Amino acid sequence: MDIPLKKKRFTTKKILLIGGIILLLALIVFVILSSLGGSKLNVEKERISMSTVEKGVFQENIPVNGIVLPITTIYLDALEGGRVEEKFVEDGAVLKKGDPILRLSNTDLELSLVNQETQVYNLLTQMQISQNAARQNTINKLNQYTDVENGLIEAKRIYDLNKKLYEKDAIGRQDLVKAENEYNYQKERMKLSKQILKQDSSAVKQESGQVQSSYARTRNALELMRRKVADLVVKAPVDGQLTSLDAEIGQSKNKGERLGQIDVLSGFKVRADIDEHYISRIYNGQTGSFSFNGKTYKLSIKKVYTQVTNGRFQVDMQFEETVPEGIRRGQTLQIRLALSDEKQAIMIPKGGFFQQTGGNWIFKVSEDGNTAYKTDIILGSQNTEFYEVLSGLQPGDKVITSSYDNYGDIQELVLKD
Repeated sequence: MDIPLKKKRFTTKKILLIGGIILLLALIVFVILSSLGGSKLNVEKERISMSTVEKGVFQENIPVNGIVLPITTIYLDALEGGRVEEKFVEDGAVLKKGDPILRLSNTDLELSLVNQETQVYNLLTQMQISQNAARQNTINKLNQYTDVENGLIEAKRIYDLNKKLYEKDAIGRQDLVKAENEYNYQKERMKLSKQILKQDSSAVKQESGQVQSSYARTRNALELMRRKVADLVVKAPVDGQLTSLDAEIGQSKNKGERLGQIDVLSGFKVRADIDEHYISRIYNGQTGSFSFNGKTYKLSIKKVYTQVTNGRFQVDMQFEETVPEGIRRGQTLQIRLALSDEKQAIMIPKGGFFQQTGGNWIFKVSEDGNTAYKTDIILGSQNTEFYEVLSGLQPGDKVITSSYDNYGDIQELVLKD
C-alpha cells in the first residue's frame, strides 16, 4: 500500500526568494530614511552659537583699510642736476613757502650763465655803437637836407629876380634860362633829399627794432639761464612739512630725480584699498564710516583710481565734517564703505556656517529648542555684521551660525544641555 508524501511548505527556492525581497525592502527603507534626513548628531549647546533672525535697518557695506595721508602732497624733483653742496634743513622740518632746503652745484650750468652774460653785454655794446653810427648818419643827412633847402631858396630868389629883370630888358634871356635851370635842379635835389631822409628814418627804425628784438631775446635767454642757476637752490614751493628727503652732502642728483616731498598740514585725507570685485560699484560721493576714540566719523569718496594692482584699486576719501582730534599721518583706519542705501530687511548675524553652506541652507532650531534641522534659505546682500535673508526664515527664528565643519551630511542636530 502506497503512503502519500507530504509537500514541503518552504522550499529552498522560496527561502532564497523571500530573503532577496527582505534585503530589497531593507535597502529601500534605508534610502528613504536617508533622503528624509534620518541622520542625526548629538551636539552640546555650549559648543555652538545660536542667533535670532531679526528685522531691522540694513545697509550693504564692505570693510576696507584706509591710511591717513596729508590733504595735499607736493613732490620735490631736481629741476637741474648737480652735486649736493649744502643742506639747510633736515627731514621732518616744517617750512614756509620759499624756505631753502638744499643747494646743488653745477659747473657747466654756471659757466653757461657767465657766457650768456658776456654775450648780452657784447650785444649791448654793439647795439650802442650801431645806434651812435645811425644817429651820426641821420645828422649828416639832415645837414645835407639843410644845404639843399638853402640852395633851393637861393635858386628861387635868383630866378624870381632874373625874371623881373628880363621883363624890363635888364638882362638877356640866357641869364634867365640859366637861373631857371638852377632853380629846377635845386627843386629835384630837394625831392631827392626828402626821399632819402624818409628812407633813412624808416631804415633806422627797422634796424633799431631788429636790434631791440635781438637784445630782448638775448636778455630773456639770460634770465632763463639765471633761473636755471637759481633752481640749484631747492626751495619749499608751499607751506608744509618736509618728508622723505633723500639727499646727502656730496651726492650727485640727476635732473628730474626725486629729492623729497612737502606734506601740506592744512588737513588730511584717507587712501583706501578696495578689492577689484567692487570696482563697478564705487563712485565719487560714496560714503563710509569708522570709529575713533569712541566716536563715529564719516568719510566720502573724492577720487577713484581705476588702475588695478595685485587685484586691488585705490580711492581717496575726505572727512565730511570734522577731522578726529589726535589723528596722525600714516595711521590705519578700519572703514565700513556703504554700497547701498539703508532699508528694512530680515537679517541673520554673520558666522562660520557660510563657509560650508554657501548661504544656501542653515540649521534652524525647533520651537522647543531641542533640535535643529536643515532649512533651505536664500541670502542677498551682506555687510560687516549681517546677511540679508530673502527667503526661508522669518523674524524670531533661531538658527545656528557657528561653523558646520564637523557636521558632514548630518540632516538634524539633537541639542543637548
